[in-house]
Amino acid sequence: MSHHPTTDPSRPDPMSFGRGLSAGLGVNLLVPSVAEAVGFQTAVLGAIATYAEEQFAVMRCEAALWLLHSDHAYRRHPFSASVRGLEARGGGVELRLYGQDPDAAEARARDYGAPVIATAEDKPHGLREAYLLDPAGYVWVPCRPI
Repeated sequence: MSHHPTTDPSRPDPMSFGRGLSAGLGVNLLVPSVAEAVGFQTAVLGAIATYAEEQFAVMRCEAALWLLHSDHAYRRHPFSASVRGLEARGGGVELRLYGQDPDAAEARARDYGAPVIATAEDKPHGLREAYLLDPAGYVWVPCRPI
């Protein structure tokens, strides 16, 4: 992970990056440790960090893109109070990765030492899914059609 974002030539230009985002739902996760979040998401979920530094990362998996920001990066932002002191984040939110093999992700989560909330199983709505907890307390649901 890069530690000098202002001198890193691979760092996306914020203005160009923001202007280049497609219309639709965007996800930005505030995390205590970007490195820990990137580690879990790449090892367990099969995501790719297209860019990562100490306070920011751009993640991709299948057609999905999401951002990670460290709590510290948001220290002057009013939203930072919403996560201050929380052990688990994203209460009531499922972060679903459609097209991902839930059985394989569950096995990787166990190898990683991450909690498995619900083992992979076929659901009546036509998806096989598993519920996995990341180090920041977010619930990830890798799933694919039965």
